[in-house]
Amino acid sequence: MSSPRSLGELAEVVGGTCEGNSSVLIHGVADLEGAGPKEISFFAHPRYEAAARKTAAGALLVGVQAAGDFGKNRIRVADPSGAFSKIALLFAPPASPPIVGSHPSAIVSPQAKLGDGVGLGPYVVVEEGAEIGNGTQIGAGSYIGRHVKIGAGCVFHPRVYVGERCCVGNRVVLHAGAVVGADGFGYEMKEGKHVKIPQLGIVQIDDEAEIGANTTIDRGRFARTHIGEGAKIDNLVMIAHNCVVGPHSVIVAQSGLSGSTTTGHHVVIAGHVGTVGHVHLGDGVIITAKSGVTKDVPAGQTWRGAPARPIKEQMAMEAHIQQLPQLARRLKALEEKKRPSEARASSKSKKK
Repeated sequence: MSSPRSLGELAEVVGGTCEGNSSVLIHGVADLEGAGPKEISFFAHPRYEAAARKTAAGALLVGVQAAGDFGKNRIRVADPSGAFSKIALLFAPPASPPIVGSHPSAIVSPQAKLGDGVGLGPYVVVEEGAEIGNGTQIGAGSYIGRHVKIGAGCVFHPRVYVGERCCVGNRVVLHAGAVVGADGFGYEMKEGKHVKIPQLGIVQIDDEAEIGANTTIDRGRFARTHIGEGAKIDNLVMIAHNCVVGPHSVIVAQSGLSGSTTTGHHVVIAGHVGTVGHVHLGDGVIITAKSGVTKDVPAGQTWRGAPARPIKEQMAMEAHIQQLPQLARRLKALEEKKRPSEARASSKSKKK
């Protein structure tokens, strides 16, 4: 457990200005709703102003433009959320100790090459021809296939699978249950049966990428499926064969990229998005949650909806859809108003 810190000390850590009692001791961090008198929280968005004024927190991190004193001791900073992250690290429990050496139950081929300081947890399997760089940590129950190449400083959490011949760069994090290099989903119909298409490619993951728990990245049919440098992929994401995820892109949970989908750099794909195969998302594209992408998206654009369209176009369409019940009532009223005049006209016609 970390020692308490005075508010003044915390202000120095984050480069902020302390307002109120700088000697008050802070024992931890919490959100606005859950914080108590010995904890610090943060206020960074106007929608949470009411919660910031009601919180029981002993102190708040607030923006330099935030109005009022909130009835709390405060630290004013340019970025309250970022400052909160720095302070949270001070009170975080100690990290798990690194794995030292190979656990006795680990199975390592004599033809595998392990760098200095590699740690292998219980029941890890490393097949022949695999190469693992200096300081990489591989958690319990993980499998490293034949001729896999893994860089230095990686962290693989328990039960990770990396299939044969795949390449992983330096300082890559694979969370529990991630599967890298399973076969792509490819079949041809022959004589009424699905016949498997051989999946002969690899997966390449570049430096400092992070792959979430139970995410699957299929190997290419030929060539490779490629995850670019610094890409961050959430839990439960499906990346199909021959996809390319550009550098520093983000893909949020429960999204799926169909085969040969490619993205530029700094693309953001929100949760529960799906793409058809062979589409390209340009640099800096944002796809909002629950969208379905059916065509290429030009660089710098934000698309939304299913099928996805430019966001302004889609929002205008959604606004019209919301008006349909009202339009239906107006149409029904017009029809009812028209019926009596039609009936009178019909009656006059018969009399003639």
